[in-house]
Amino acid sequence: MGITIQNVTGNTAVVIWPKMASCADSFYSVMYHPSWNSVLSSYSRKSFHKEERVPTSRSSFVVENLTPLTTYILCVTCQSANPSRDQCRTFHTLQQDAASASSTKKELALGIWLTSSVLLLVIAAILLYGCLHLLCRRRRERPQGRNGTSEEGNGGKTRTKSAAQASRESGAQSQPPQDAEGKDPGGIQLATIIENPLACQEPMGRASKSQESMQTTGQFSATD
Repeated sequence: MGITIQNVTGNTAVVIWPKMASCADSFYSVMYHPSWNSVLSSYSRKSFHKEERVPTSRSSFVVENLTPLTTYILCVTCQSANPSRDQCRTFHTLQQDAASASSTKKELALGIWLTSSVLLLVIAAILLYGCLHLLCRRRRERPQGRNGTSEEGNGGKTRTKSAAQASRESGAQSQPPQDAEGKDPGGIQLATIIENPLACQEPMGRASKSQESMQTTGQFSATD
């Protein structure tokens, strides 16, 4: 079986094999193992490190994720049969070039950057949600506080007005009538005279009698 291995790099290799008539309706098994020792290892499927299944429609396969500067043995068989010596080839991977190393580093850096960006976005979203929730809560509390303050102010004004009205009423009750206090003595005498007209006539009668007595007395004295 003519198996060829081409385009060997530090991490990949391309294996090509001729089609087998016995595997028309089945698959090919591509088995490979690093650091092969033909003396200590046998050609059994259990001795191989990895195994890949390839459809029978294909006659080539790209082996990836190889270790640089390492010797590999690769075998291709029909289905899962144990390989024979003529179905295997050995190859040696090359040193990893600078381009592939830089690309690997770039991929690693890109993965780290994407992971950190996702974490930062999650943290920022959590913080934004917390701030918005706190702001909404404060806005809800402000109208309630204003309503309570206005109610307290209205209640205080009502209480002040009721207290002022109560003090006015008590002052009005405690003060005597202004008509009684504002009257002067003359007004009192005038009221007394109006109420008791006889009391006013009696002194006048007495005065007229005294005048008459004085006149008579004077007449007597003149005659004498």
